[in-house]
Amino acid sequence: MVDYKVSNFKLVRKLGAGAFGEIFQGVNPKTNQEVAIKFENANSKNPQLFFEAKFYQYLLKDSNTPDKGIPRVYYCATEGDQNIMVMDLLGPSLEDLFNICNRKFSLKTVLMLSEQMLARIEYVHSRYILHRDIKPDNFVIGIGSKQHKVYVIDFGLAKKFVSRDGKHIPYKEGKSLTGTARYASVNTHLGIEQARRDDLESLGFVMMYFLRGSLPWQNMRANNKKEKYQKIMEKKLGTPIEVLCKGFPSECTTFLTYCRNLKFEDKPDYNYLRTLLKDLFVKSGYEMDYQYDWNILAKKKKEEKQSSGNDLLASFIQLKSP
Repeated sequence: MVDYKVSNFKLVRKLGAGAFGEIFQGVNPKTNQEVAIKFENANSKNPQLFFEAKFYQYLLKDSNTPDKGIPRVYYCATEGDQNIMVMDLLGPSLEDLFNICNRKFSLKTVLMLSEQMLARIEYVHSRYILHRDIKPDNFVIGIGSKQHKVYVIDFGLAKKFVSRDGKHIPYKEGKSLTGTARYASVNTHLGIEQARRDDLESLGFVMMYFLRGSLPWQNMRANNKKEKYQKIMEKKLGTPIEVLCKGFPSECTTFLTYCRNLKFEDKPDYNYLRTLLKDLFVKSGYEMDYQYDWNILAKKKKEEKQSSGNDLLASFIQLKSP
């Protein structure tokens, strides 16, 4: 059992754990500001916290983009045998919320989320960085007045795609898969160096995951990771985009097809993709009120609870009436 401590911050409760270490909710006693505190063993084989903190700090430097959707880092250091990073406390991930909503999102929720996820990816790319692990777990919502806003997190696998001489990184083959196989682009599976197109294709897969409830290459049985990746790749290659998007608006097919057809060094037309999503939103008659499926579900449960309470009260009054 590790006795976690961090200078100038008080630990409140544990939020989770992963391969990297553990994460706690904390508070700054001087300001009462709530924060998230990540701990990582300083002697771990592949420490990532300092690497990740550098990306956050670099991404936050651009003063031209006020609405970045990037969490702020307040402190990053080694204390004892732990690497520590203190950052904004944020809400649940989109994967958590997806599970709360019985693993299906409405088209309206998917479009409201996708427009923000696209904006986050566009901003990250504008700073010459590839995320390389676009998935529902790496997008979270804010808390309090920011609970409608989507943030992008976890830059542990991020990479700059422009070298110091200002040139795009070179095309390479024979690369091992970096990221999460479920959402990885076809080119990533084929061992091709990732570029901006791959983050966007992954976003397209995330959209279809939310709409469909699952992807055809989920739960593939295999004896080891290599065999599993191979099976996922074969299923992905054998599932045409039209088949993946069948039964859903044609814009889904158009979105994924555009991403799949981009060349290695191409700068994606983010405005084109944004317009696709916005036009479908308007065409569907939706209102940008940020009433996500989980908000509606929470409201419904609250009303049911109140209604149930009122019914009990009415029954009690009736029993007591002469």
